[in-house]
Amino acid sequence: MTLDKPYINGHFTPVTDEITGRELKVRGTLPLELNGRYFRNGHNPKPGVTPTHWFRGEGMLHGVRLADGRAEWYRNRWVRTPFLDGVPFTGTELEVSAAATNIVFHGGRYLALQEANLPYEVTAELDTIGVHDFGGKLTSSMTAHPKEDPATGELHFFSYSPFPPYLTYYVADATGDIVTSHLVDGSGPSLMHDFAITREHVVFINSPVVFDHAEHSGIPYRWHDDVPLRIGVMPRAGGRTTWFEAPDQAALLHIANAYTDPQGRIVLEAPRFDRSAWENSWKWWVGAPGYGTSPAAGSTFHRWIIDPATGKVTTESLNSLVTEFPSINEAHTGSAHRYSYAIAFPGAGLSGYHTVKLDTRTGREKLLSHGEGRMPGEAVFTPAEGATTEDDGYLLTIVSDLKADASELLVLDASDLSTVAAVELPRRVPAGIHGDWIPDAEQSA
Repeated sequence: MTLDKPYINGHFTPVTDEITGRELKVRGTLPLELNGRYFRNGHNPKPGVTPTHWFRGEGMLHGVRLADGRAEWYRNRWVRTPFLDGVPFTGTELEVSAAATNIVFHGGRYLALQEANLPYEVTAELDTIGVHDFGGKLTSSMTAHPKEDPATGELHFFSYSPFPPYLTYYVADATGDIVTSHLVDGSGPSLMHDFAITREHVVFINSPVVFDHAEHSGIPYRWHDDVPLRIGVMPRAGGRTTWFEAPDQAALLHIANAYTDPQGRIVLEAPRFDRSAWENSWKWWVGAPGYGTSPAAGSTFHRWIIDPATGKVTTESLNSLVTEFPSINEAHTGSAHRYSYAIAFPGAGLSGYHTVKLDTRTGREKLLSHGEGRMPGEAVFTPAEGATTEDDGYLLTIVSDLKADASELLVLDASDLSTVAAVELPRRVPAGIHGDWIPDAEQSA
């Protein structure tokens, strides 16, 4: 491997094999209601492979099975796709996927996702079943960030392309059958990694990061100063998409949430990249000269308020910490929420990595420092049994420990970020991308 690439070094150093460990050691006490599987996806290039971009590494899934206060097993498996076998990604073969960004459970299927391709279905033990095209109804790529409506169980997602038609919107019902598919008007060739839903709307992002033949990293998008941030609002009941131009030129990679406020305005919250933050982060993602110490540089939490009555968009800063990988209690997806969780990266007065809980009403944060040489992943929320408040539950995150050459699955109290339990994993797990907690009750529904 070319060892000067940051995304195959340090916390991101790939593992070279697949293992299974059973009856894992637990420090503290696992909550008895945590019966299910924590799965996490990420890029793990095969030995001898150096991808040209962080996002082009082969996908590997890591899983931990919790039941009755025990950690029954850990296992890791590559997602077996043609890309893993060396078939190059050309942008036209939808089955050639790294399948390395996210994993979700919907309609009885576990789906490993990467946004330029079709999903790959895997088993509850992380073995690959094969490509999944929703019975032939999905004929384009699928975002790695679908949104499940907590009220209906519907899965909302989209497909985007650098070529017309740029954007297609889909809805799959709770059983996993696609029931809605239509082109979205007014979009452009923007990098659209994520989107949002409210109870009434679907919200799309067109950022200044657009398709550019001159970008040779393998992800052909670049920042363009002449392209504004546009936010598209489409009624969920049907109708045309209205695009609103924001006053700030910014890129949004991951969305925390969106909702409609009592005045009928659409509120969108996410970490925000200005040009400097985007380009400095991109240097790390491609291993370009001058890259920084971590994959996020300068992205900070912001709120956009879109007023359909006036056509105006206003922007406000929520916090000054360098944050990315936001998450919420997903029972609030599409409706008003108070708390967001994220990784706080070095910078803005912090050294080292932290898990942060942000109160979006006050801007105040709680921070959990993970200590020298330790990096947490995305914090996945799961509610406590009988939960009565939004933050009554647990956060699950895998921590990479370079000094110990080890990893553990932390179970944190979401109210105060205290550690409830730690599951010691049988190997160091590379820092990854996104994951999911799938309760047994959901798997058997």
